[in-house]
Amino acid sequence: MELKILSWNIWINGYFDQVVEFLKKSQANIIGLQEVVDDNPKRDVINVLNMLGYEYVFGSAEHSWGGKVYRDGPAIFSKYKIAKKRIHILSNKDKRAAVQAEIEVGNKTLNVFSTHLVHAHQKKLEEQNIQAANLLKLLPSERTILMGDFNATPDSQVIKNFGKVLIDSDLGNFPTWSVYPEGCHVCNPQAIDTKLDYIFTSKDIKSREFKVEESKASDHLPISVVINM
Repeated sequence: MELKILSWNIWINGYFDQVVEFLKKSQANIIGLQEVVDDNPKRDVINVLNMLGYEYVFGSAEHSWGGKVYRDGPAIFSKYKIAKKRIHILSNKDKRAAVQAEIEVGNKTLNVFSTHLVHAHQKKLEEQNIQAANLLKLLPSERTILMGDFNATPDSQVIKNFGKVLIDSDLGNFPTWSVYPEGCHVCNPQAIDTKLDYIFTSKDIKSREFKVEESKASDHLPISVVINM
């Protein structure tokens, strides 16, 4: 069975109408989003996708960024039944979450994770290492998809550690960020030349057609892949 998987940091300050327009056209079976909020009716992506027939799991955490306090988190949306839902807080200092959905696809269970690690400004950060290590401990060895905004580049130790147990579906290391420089005033990016977003699979899952999608709704670009179970 083939499934289209989509991952996207929709940006808490993104252009929500464009986010909705893209998601409605995506035809994805399973979607992992980051920077989702559930306390703003004007940015209610949960309700939008729920109305389109997606089941979901969402987990938020309060954290600071740029001197402001935010409460947002990752989510998973599925056209297939979610049998079990879990929310994992990955660290105490700068709380970031991972959500887990056990999704029934035919007679098999697919373990899907969506996460958003702390921003390290493309530098080594101990808190990010802690979050990644705690996330690695949660991953089943088979029928597993891990996706999200890892805030880490392909040459970072964080991504190398995930690569020891999972397969990166993007073999070309295509850049996914930043469409808008204001997405990170500290980093001050000037071009879309950095990869921070990933879709990993366990070694028993075959994937093809990895794609960096086109949208100007967020400072991140959506990414997708087709998997075969």
